[in-house]
Amino acid sequence: MDQLDQITAVIALSMGAAWASGINLYATILVLGLMGNSGAMVLPETLQIVQEPIVIGASALMYVVEFFADKFPGVDTGWDTIHTFIRIPAGAALAAAATGGVDPSISLAAAIVGGTLTAATHATKAGSRVLINTSPEPVTNWAASLSEDVAVIGGLWVALNHPLVFIGLLIVFILLLVWLLPKLWRGIKKVFAAIGRLFSGKKSPEVAQEPPEIEPPT
Repeated sequence: MDQLDQITAVIALSMGAAWASGINLYATILVLGLMGNSGAMVLPETLQIVQEPIVIGASALMYVVEFFADKFPGVDTGWDTIHTFIRIPAGAALAAAATGGVDPSISLAAAIVGGTLTAATHATKAGSRVLINTSPEPVTNWAASLSEDVAVIGGLWVALNHPLVFIGLLIVFILLLVWLLPKLWRGIKKVFAAIGRLFSGKKSPEVAQEPPEIEPPT
């Protein structure tokens, strides 16, 4: 039973780090680093680098930058676009490191699955932000950003303290992604199509053309 609990804990930590990285990479590293450095939990040896003071400081600095960049419409989408090339490989690396490096094949498998999970989470966040940015008021951006920060901290806490619960919630989350991502993609295409028509001066095909006026007979 102890071995099963250990395997469950490793899976939850690995996939939890990958999942959270897709939402906010710097908050993920900061939470793991602070918990490891304070002794609140024992990180695997291959993941203990995140508890080094210089890593904690760097992640805290970047978290503050992202905290503000994530609150402004347009800026958040640009930030997410840049971080497509940062969050996904970092999430895969954290997932692999969380396995403890006991077996290279297990670490590679964790990197593959973790990187895919990070990509899916990142796509969901970035896609939802594109749709939220169509709203002129900034309240929804702030609400979404703060909710994401709470989700990262809360999700990691559950993964570290209640691994089975986290794994169950993660399965539900993945099922929701399968349903949600196609709808997000269709919405994003409509947004960019509208932007393209705006700059090209073309009218929306959904707007019916006015019929020509018929002059009365004289």
